[in-house]
Amino acid sequence: MVSPEQQRFIAEYTPIAAIALAKAYIRPGGLFWLPYAFYANNEMVGFSTLTYEPESTENYWIFHFFIDVRWQGQGYGKQALRSFVHFIEAHYPQCRAIHLTVHPENQRAQHLYTGLGFQPTGAEVDGEPVYRRATVAQDAMIGS
Repeated sequence: MVSPEQQRFIAEYTPIAAIALAKAYIRPGGLFWLPYAFYANNEMVGFSTLTYEPESTENYWIFHFFIDVRWQGQGYGKQALRSFVHFIEAHYPQCRAIHLTVHPENQRAQHLYTGLGFQPTGAEVDGEPVYRRATVAQDAMIGS
């Protein structure tokens, strides 16, 4: 759970996890919606959803990434996002890029994302800037 002031940065609705689980079942837009929880010492500290188009190499998105307010400011966000990106690269080798959006006023998230290699693309989705990060597979193709 995030603080009430942060809720607008994550989603317009609550509870986020329940909505993500519903999307995993319904699969809006024909996309796969896979919810993930982040744990530290057997305690859930955060949550996110990987959304992707089957057979795609570019249509991979991280949605609803957050760290519970009780665990913020302790490095869990950076660790969780880094682990999540590595997980995506390891389990979806066809993925060449990961995308996400960030609320334009969420400076902490923007700093976190750019610090882990996400860069603004100049595009927007629902009024939020889109960030993109090339995956290890894409980096290997560029270096070849």
